Amino acid sequence: MSAEAVGAGQDTYEGGLRKVARVVLLDPQDRILMLHGHEPDDPADAWWFTPGGGVEGDETREQAALRELAEETGITEVELGPVLWRRRCSFPFAGRRWDQDEWYYLARTERTAVAATGLTELERRSVAGARWWTCPELGRAHETVYPTRLAGLLRTLLDEGPPARPVILDPEIV
Repeated sequence: MSAEAVGAGQDTYEGGLRKVARVVLLDPQDRILMLHGHEPDDPADAWWFTPGGGVEGDETREQAALRELAEETGITEVELGPVLWRRRCSFPFAGRRWDQDEWYYLARTERTAVAATGLTELERRSVAGARWWTCPELGRAHETVYPTRLAGLLRTLLDEGPPARPVILDPEIV
C-alpha cells in the first residue's frame, strides 16, 4: 500500500501496532500537501498520502509528526493543531505487512516549496514527489489516495473546522 509505512527500523509499537503520526498540512489557499509513493520495485503501483511516519523511541506523536514533516518536505515553520482523525490500517509494502495506528494532526504553513532532504533509503526508492491538492481536485482524483475518504474528510474540515474530538475512521485493510 504505501510509502507512508517506511521507517528507519526503530519505530515504536503498542499492542502490535506501529505508532504513526501524520500531518494534514494546509497552505494559505486551503490546499493539502500530499506525497506520491509507490512500491519500491513497481512504480506503477502508486498512491498519494499525507506526510508522516512512525514514532521513534520515546518521542511523542507530536514530535514524530514534526520530525517526519521536516524529513519528508523540508517544512519546519508549522505549529501542530489538534488530532483530526485516527485510523488503523494494515497493508503490504516492500515485502512485509504493516499494521499501524495512525493519528492525523492539523497544521498550516505559509511555505509551499518542498524539499525532501531527510528520506530513508527505502523512502528514496518509493517516494516520487509531492503536490498541493485542492479539495475539489482530491474529489476528482482517479489515483489512489490514503486515507480513502480524504476528500470528504477535508471538505468537512474546511467547512466546519476541526472536530471537538478526533474522528475514528473505519479501519483500512489492503
